[in-house]
Amino acid sequence: MVARIQLRFSPIIPTIASFLLAALWALSVFADWGLEAFCAGGESASTCSQRLGTVSTVSGLFAVLAACCTVAAWLLPWSRNDPRTFGRIMGAGVLAWIAAEGVLFLGGLMVR
Repeated sequence: MVARIQLRFSPIIPTIASFLLAALWALSVFADWGLEAFCAGGESASTCSQRLGTVSTVSGLFAVLAACCTVAAWLLPWSRNDPRTFGRIMGAGVLAWIAAEGVLFLGGLMVR
């Protein structure tokens, strides 16, 4: 006899995680946190800023995917009504936010 354990969690947990990662990404890109972190001191600010802009654009592709997954998980009826589907779509969204942050961080390190 095999017992199955179902772990249930509130859908608000991945939603809050998604919003927090979105806020971190937005502040890094639009509030110049990225410039402060990766372009302060050293070579000319304009060259570094230009290269960081390219990195931000690539990271933005993952951010758009993440935002679409988060919105789809909440707005599509078949996702909202099925906890498994909701979890998969929200999980994909959170992973896409992590990828966006990772691209921004690794790209920023390479810009230095």
